[in-house]
Amino acid sequence: MCGNHLALAPLTNGQSEDDGVLGDDELRWLTRRAAGGFGLVETCAAHVAEDGKAFDGQLGVWSDRHLPGLTRLATAIAGHGALGVVQLHHGGVRAPSRLTGVQPWSASAFTEDKPGFEPPRAATDDDLARVIGQFRDAAARSRQAGFAGVELHGAHGYLLSQFLSRTMNLRTDRWGAGLDGRARLLREVTRAVRAVAPPPFVLGVRISAEDFGQAHGLDLDESLQVASWLADDGIDYLHLSLWDVERPTAKRPDELALPLFRAQLPADVRIMVAGKVWTRADAERQLERGADLIAVGRAAIVDPDWPRHVAFGSDEPRRPPLTRDELRAVDVGEKFVTYLQNFRGMVAA
Repeated sequence: MCGNHLALAPLTNGQSEDDGVLGDDELRWLTRRAAGGFGLVETCAAHVAEDGKAFDGQLGVWSDRHLPGLTRLATAIAGHGALGVVQLHHGGVRAPSRLTGVQPWSASAFTEDKPGFEPPRAATDDDLARVIGQFRDAAARSRQAGFAGVELHGAHGYLLSQFLSRTMNLRTDRWGAGLDGRARLLREVTRAVRAVAPPPFVLGVRISAEDFGQAHGLDLDESLQVASWLADDGIDYLHLSLWDVERPTAKRPDELALPLFRAQLPADVRIMVAGKVWTRADAERQLERGADLIAVGRAAIVDPDWPRHVAFGSDEPRRPPLTRDELRAVDVGEKFVTYLQNFRGMVAA
């Protein structure tokens, strides 16, 4: 699927324009990692609809006005021999009205006891037909721009994950109730995208295997079943967002997630894993457990040449924190640097 086993993880970076048009800093950030040797380079979560925007400076793929920038980006990534993949995303309840101008919507109307939470309205059938079409059209637009593939963001408590959730999806119609109903939206989107973007265009899906962070209402065995269904629906790879590849599953404390999903999926469906991979040894352990692709986030931020460094024997790469100047020197733009200050230990005081 790509020239090596290493992928740049999809990272929120806030470096595009308010209308979703590609920003120059985002172009530099991604192109520099392609030049650094990553075989697959993913964009940040790129919103497929105006009402799905979740972050300031988020890349858009919902309009033909985005095509020139997307084409520049696809061309630049491919120019360094990497596969470019757009991560397609809708924030659902996590798309705040301050960014979209409308009330967020989700599987159901619900509330959470946390500061600033905006209760969503429940999706209508029209909402669901529209968003399936928006994911489909965004995939077609990505293909037209010259990208090698797309990844559907079904993790981290965003819209597709909200429908999978037993706590956020309280519906009793065909879009809820049992797992087959809760998985319907993700599966319908997957099929719609595959129909307009057949192989060799690459189609992946990212999921959260269990509850963590903003993803909740998820069960490990249900996630394994969803993975099997997605394989039936034609995905090329499953991206497991594990946060820590060495952490056992909550439901089965004596087992890791990766081998469970490898055993569940046919051999021709690749698995990408992400979560605290820093060294060559970290990556090789995941390959031995059945991963085909290793997604790297923080290590790639601080060292854009990480693939080359680990390939030639440097097994202890530089770790954060880095100063703002050091980050800017590796094509982390000012807005991204500011965003990284939200994460302890990334930016030196």
